[in-house]
Amino acid sequence: MATFLSFISIIFLFPGGPSRPSDLKEVTRQYIETYKYLAIDEMHRTGIPASITLAQAIVESSAGTSLLATEANNHFGIKCKSYWKGETYYQKDDDRDRNGRLVDSCFRKYADIEASYIDHSNFLVNTLHYRPLFDHHRTDYSNWAKGLKECGYATDASYADKIIQTIKKYRLDELDYYVVRYE
Repeated sequence: MATFLSFISIIFLFPGGPSRPSDLKEVTRQYIETYKYLAIDEMHRTGIPASITLAQAIVESSAGTSLLATEANNHFGIKCKSYWKGETYYQKDDDRDRNGRLVDSCFRKYADIEASYIDHSNFLVNTLHYRPLFDHHRTDYSNWAKGLKECGYATDASYADKIIQTIKKYRLDELDYYVVRYE
């Protein structure tokens, strides 16, 4: 009887039932299927591993479900910077005022998701402090992930680990070996 009541309480506490983690996994798998060729195209254009691009997009945008992704098509959490001339989107992140209060951060807004992927690649290629990343081979996702953190891409201390875990979990490193032929 106690087991039955525990099961009932789980159903009421978690209306989606215990399948929620697998639902998130399925959303992520669908995200990968939808955008893997875009990541591969960007890899061939710029040298950034497809595994890194896709893992960053999954982590930064919660596989395309975050508010920033759905409202601004920003799948990489790229902020405006002083030189950004495009559309903007504001939301709280990690920027603070002089008194230490959280304030809205300016993020880049894109017309579509493809523009977000292309800008992400261009951002890494054209920003000087990311140059050391390109010393790593495109199949060396581990050093790319650690390098992103070292170069200051994210403030999260476990960012590199999250990227590496995502790549391993979904076997994204396989994408780094893809060859694309257009006919």
